[in-house]
Formats: sequence, structure tokens, C-alpha cells
Amino acid sequence: MMDMPKMKPGQWVIVSLRKMIASGELKRGERIAEIATAEALGVSRMPVRMALRTLEQEGLVVKLGARGYAARGPSEMDIRGAIEVRGVLEGLAASQAANRGLSPEDAATLRRCLQDGDALLDRDALDEAAIEAYHALNLTFHAILVEAAGNSAIVSALARNNGLPFASADALALDLNDPRGELLHLRAAHAQHHEVFEALLAGDAAAAERVMRDHALAAIRNAKVFVEP
Repeated sequence: MMDMPKMKPGQWVIVSLRKMIASGELKRGERIAEIATAEALGVSRMPVRMALRTLEQEGLVVKLGARGYAARGPSEMDIRGAIEVRGVLEGLAASQAANRGLSPEDAATLRRCLQDGDALLDRDALDEAAIEAYHALNLTFHAILVEAAGNSAIVSALARNNGLPFASADALALDLNDPRGELLHLRAAHAQHHEVFEALLAGDAAAAERVMRDHALAAIRNAKVFVEP
């Protein structure tokens, strides 16, 4: 059974910066100043510095040497293509996991993710703590599902694709100016976790694959995240 991943400090800062880059609020090539960004987000410089390092790995910012970082500004086509590939790969993983059957340990971990998510999203609006917690359980759910397929080629292909902007299940992009609306998006995504889990338990490979593909595409349908304010 896979351990629950540790939450990244300042995950909500990463989420905020992803949204600003995706929407074009931070223009392509625009330098991201640590001090100004920290002041705008109401945090210290350290979580901003850590967030920028994470976003560099995701291909969303580029290092400017001693001058810090600048936004890369991927195109909508880049984002859509990477997310669609993730949907295909995770859909295949879900299909193969349904055919193999879940181990008792994996089923218990996925069920715990669902229960924790149900409790977490039973609120009126998102806050920093909720984003941190959802990020962790979402990563666990996706990791267990892929692991349950027993296909190392899928794991390798996802690892390569995850280096592209917004391709990873890790890459939450939320509009924190609309915590109520984003809560509804997370509830819808979590409902799909329930759907795929039921398909896995039933051994319904076709349904499991369909739900996971649609689950990835839901990130694209959250269009307001990718629109400049």
C-alpha cells in the first residue's frame, strides 16, 4: 500500500501562480519578482521561492539566472494537448486496474481518500487548509489508481508527460478569488473519483477508462482558469 504523500508547503501559493500564468495575468516573458509576488499574495518570500522552483519543473516558468524567474506562458493548445494525453494514459491505467482487480490494500486506500474528500468538501468555500488537504488526497488517489494497473510503461509515460504544463494530476489551477465556485469544481472532480472507484470494484474496464478520460478533460472545461481576467 502506498503512503499518503506529504503536502507541499505553500501549495495554495503554487495554485495561485499557476492560475496567473495560465490566464495570462502574468505575461509570457514577464519577470516574477519574489518580493512583489509575496506581498500580493500576503505571504513571506520563502513559499513564493519554493513555488517558483516547482513551477520551473512543470515548465511554467524559466530561470533568469540571478534575476529570478519569468513566466513561460504556455498556449491553450499546449495545455489541452498535455491534459488530453494524461486522460488517455490514466484511462488506460483505470481500464487495466479494473481488469486486474484491486488489492484489498489499494481498495482500502482509495476508499479512505473518498471518505476524507467527502468530509473535506462539506463546507461553504475553499480555504488554504482545504486546498492543501485536497491536493494530498488527490495525489494519493491518482497514484494508487496508476499503480493498480501494474503497467510500468504507463508509469514511465505519465512521468514524461507530467513535465509538461498542467499535465500532472498534481497541477491544480484554481481561481482563489472565487472560492465558492472552485469548491463546486472540486466536488464535481471528487464525484468522478467515486464513479471510477465503483467501476474498478465492479471490474467494468470500459466505464473506468471513460470516467478517467473525462476526469482529465474536466480541467480543460474549467475554462475561466485559462482566461485572462
